[in-house]
Amino acid sequence: MGTTDVRVDVKLNKHIWSRGIRSVTRRICVRVSRKRNEYEDAKDELYSLVTVVEIPEGGLKGLGTHVIDGEE
Repeated sequence: MGTTDVRVDVKLNKHIWSRGIRSVTRRICVRVSRKRNEYEDAKDELYSLVTVVEIPEGGLKGLGTHVIDGEE
């Protein structure tokens, strides 16, 4: 997304390691969003935040890429 500062959400980190070190989850739906840096003395103006997306009950079959303008 053009940013060098990438931050991983705590929920995503816990979801990845929830099954232990030996059976790490192979596929995860994630959302990458660009946010403004709130710190005045920050090196970059924007940062990327990576969060986990809850999987629908029907599964992942038939899902596609959706571009979202703004916050949900």
